[in-house]
Amino acid sequence: QVQLVESGGGLVQPGGSLRLSCAASGNHYDIYRMGYYRQAPGKQRDLVARIPTIGPTEYVDSVKGRFTISRDNAKKTVYLQMSSLKPEDTAIYYCNVEEYGPGGNYWGQGTQVTVSS
Repeated sequence: QVQLVESGGGLVQPGGSLRLSCAASGNHYDIYRMGYYRQAPGKQRDLVARIPTIGPTEYVDSVKGRFTISRDNAKKTVYLQMSSLKPEDTAIYYCNVEEYGPGGNYWGQGTQVTVSS
């Protein structure tokens, strides 16, 4: 059974930084893409950034230049380095993993990020 374990959320002041990480285990198929989505209260879950095994990374416009996504394939772990955080970045951040071929699409349990003074 595929499991995603997230860590790194918390409370930070505007302008601060946080790093999220998400480790996958139990995969039956190779991982194609790893990423983060976020959901603010009363809003839908939207893409923040994602990184495929081959190909360009993608970022939502609002985080370009502030967030950096990376992955360690050997550890099946994805990282989201968030800098210059703003109150509007406050949300629950969810890790997402997509497998190749007939594999699945999996979600982490979510981690709260709160940006407030």
